[in-house]
Amino acid sequence: MSTKLIPIRKCIGCGLMKPKDNLIRVVKSNLGAFSVDFTLKSSGRGAYICKNETCINKVVKNKGLDRAFKRKVSKEIYEILLGELDE
Repeated sequence: MSTKLIPIRKCIGCGLMKPKDNLIRVVKSNLGAFSVDFTLKSSGRGAYICKNETCINKVVKNKGLDRAFKRKVSKEIYEILLGELDE
């Protein structure tokens, strides 16, 4: 019997490898627009962040998404991530 493989991704905040389902995904579409992908299925270049306060705050403080995508990410995306902390 084969076991189902669980996709593992690296958090850009802490650098730890975690299951894809436990992370938040930010996507840059082919048109260059950024969005937070809650379904984890949108097409485009993605960056993953843990769903905990320390990782999200670290990414916001250090502009980790700017570094991951090698271009400026709008403040709205960072605000959406900070909004995830409240939920």
